[in-house]
Amino acid sequence: MLQKFYKSFRSLHALVSISKNHKMNQDKCYFRYIENEDKINICFLYNVKDTVRQFNFSRNSSETLKTLCVRMATNVQKVCNKKSKKKGANSDPEIVVKIYDKKLNPISEDSPCSALFSYPNPLVLKISECLYEIVLNAPWVISFNLPKAIIVGFPVYPENLNTLYTDQQLSIFKWYQGKSYKENGKEISDKHIQWQFIVNSFYYTPTTDDIAFKLKCECIPVNSATVGPAVEDISKNTVEAGPGPCPFETRQLFTTQRLEGKSFRCVSYNILADLYCDSDYTRTTLHPYCPPYALHIDYRKQLILKELKGYNADIICLQEVDRKIFNSSLLSFLACDGLKGLFYKKGKLVAEGLACFYRENRFRFLGDEHIILANALTSIPCLNGIWEKIKNNKPLVERVLDRSTAASATYLQSIDNPNEILLVGNTHLYFHPNADHIRLIQGGIVVYWLSDLQKKLAEEHPGKRVSVVLCGDFNSIPSCGIYQLYTMGTAPDDLPDWSSNATEAVQGLSLSQNIPLDSACGTPQYTNFTDGFADCLDYIFYEKSKLMVQQVIPFPSVEELKVHTALPSIVFPSDHIAVISDLKFK
Repeated sequence: MLQKFYKSFRSLHALVSISKNHKMNQDKCYFRYIENEDKINICFLYNVKDTVRQFNFSRNSSETLKTLCVRMATNVQKVCNKKSKKKGANSDPEIVVKIYDKKLNPISEDSPCSALFSYPNPLVLKISECLYEIVLNAPWVISFNLPKAIIVGFPVYPENLNTLYTDQQLSIFKWYQGKSYKENGKEISDKHIQWQFIVNSFYYTPTTDDIAFKLKCECIPVNSATVGPAVEDISKNTVEAGPGPCPFETRQLFTTQRLEGKSFRCVSYNILADLYCDSDYTRTTLHPYCPPYALHIDYRKQLILKELKGYNADIICLQEVDRKIFNSSLLSFLACDGLKGLFYKKGKLVAEGLACFYRENRFRFLGDEHIILANALTSIPCLNGIWEKIKNNKPLVERVLDRSTAASATYLQSIDNPNEILLVGNTHLYFHPNADHIRLIQGGIVVYWLSDLQKKLAEEHPGKRVSVVLCGDFNSIPSCGIYQLYTMGTAPDDLPDWSSNATEAVQGLSLSQNIPLDSACGTPQYTNFTDGFADCLDYIFYEKSKLMVQQVIPFPSVEELKVHTALPSIVFPSDHIAVISDLKFK
C-alpha cells in the first residue's frame, strides 16, 4: 500500500499556473497591487502559434506605463520569434502593447502603473490585435497543492492554500478523475489525460472507483465583488487503497449528531508533531513497529483530519501541532466544516504548539491569552507565591526556566446561551520521566493563571457566568499530584512528586486552587499507548459546579490498540488517543 509514497514528498508547488483551458481566463489580464512590496504583478494568457502561454510580470508601482508596455511587448515578441524560428517561419510582426480606458481612449504613457488602480473599470489592454479586460486586484490563488498520499475513504483537499482578496466560503472547487495509464501500461502525460468531473466541493473523499486514477482540483477564487482566474493542480500520485476500518470510526458512531442548546462537545488530542516523528531514531527506536510511510505526516494528516471532522465537536484542543500543518491543512480543512482555529506556539525555537478550534455557529470569540510558563512564572503577579518558594533552588530554577512549555486561554461566549462564557485552557506539560515535580509546578502555574483570568473575565462581563474547561496532555498519570490539585484543590508539600529528582527536590511548597474541577472522561486506562509506555496522560478538566458531563465517548479497546503492536500505526495517526466528552451548562 502506498508504495509510491513519495519520491518527492518535500516539494510543493510554490506558484499555481492559471488554467489555460478555462474560457474565463482567456480574455482577462490580471493586475495585482502588492502593497507591502510596492509591486504590481501582472498575469495573462497569450496564444503563440496555437500554444497558449502564461506571461507573468512583476514591476515597480512607480514605473511608467510606457516602460511597462515596452517590457511586455519585448517579452511577448521574444517568445513569438522563438516559436517561429523553431518552425522555420519568418519572424512575427512587431508586437505593440497599449492600455486604454473604458471608452478606449489611450491612458497617458507617463502615468505610473499604480495610477491604473484609480481609474474607473473596465480598463483594456491591447496586445497587437488581442483585447483583454484588465481586472484589478481580483481574487487570486497564490499557491496550493494536492497531497502526495491520496487514500480511499480519506478526504483530499487543496493543501497550502494561499490566496489574496479571496473568500474561501464563496470560492468554487471542482474535482476531476483521470486515467493516467493506457491499457498497455504506458503512462499518459498530465496534459493528455481525459478528465471526468466528479463533484463541486472544497474537499473530496475518494472511493474505490478512483483507485489507480489521478485527481485534479480546479479552484475559482471568489469574493463578494468579483471572480478571479481559475487555477488547477493535478495529483502527483494515483489514488491508493486505504488501511481499512479505523478504530476512530467506531467512536464516531457516538458523535454522528452535532449538539445544540446547552450542550457542547469537547475534544482534546495530542496529534504527534511531525518534528518528533520524522527521524531515523523515531523509525528505528521509538516506533519501529509502525511502517515508515504511516509515520510520515502526509499519511497521518489524512487520518487526523477525517478523525477530527467525524467527531462533530464544538471545541477542539490540540497539542503537538506543527505550525506548518496548522497553516497548510488544519486551518482551511476545518474551516470548511465551520470551525475557526487559533494557534499558540511554544517557547524558544520549537516549531510546534497548541491549537484551539471552536464552532463559529455555537460560540463567539471574545479574546485569548497565551503564556510561556517559564516567562510567566517570574512576571505574572498571581504566580509570585510559587516563584518565592523555589527561586533559591538553583538546579530546580534552571530546569523550570529552561522549558518551552506553553498554555493558552481562549474566551468563548455561547451563542445559544449568551449568559455563558467558557474559558478554554489548553496545555502540554513537560514529558521527562523524572520530572513529576516540574510538571506539578507547571500544573500550578496553569491553574493559578486560569483562575486569575476567570476573575478578570467575570469583572469585564458582569452578569455573565464564566466556566473553566482545561484540556491537555499533562504527561501525568491519575496518581500524580496534578490530578489531586485539580480535582481535590490541594497539592500539599509532602507529595512524592516534589522529590521525583533528588537534586532538584522542592521544599515547603504547597499548592491550592479553588476552581472545583473534575475529569470529564474520568481516568481511562490508556490515553497514550506505545510499546515502551502506556497510561492515562490526557484529560478534559471541567468546572463541575457550572457544567455537567452528558456523554463520554468510549475509548478503543486494548485489543484494538494492540492489533499493530502499539501506536501510532496504519490506523492510529498518533501515539495518543483523542479524549472526547459532551458537556452541558447546568
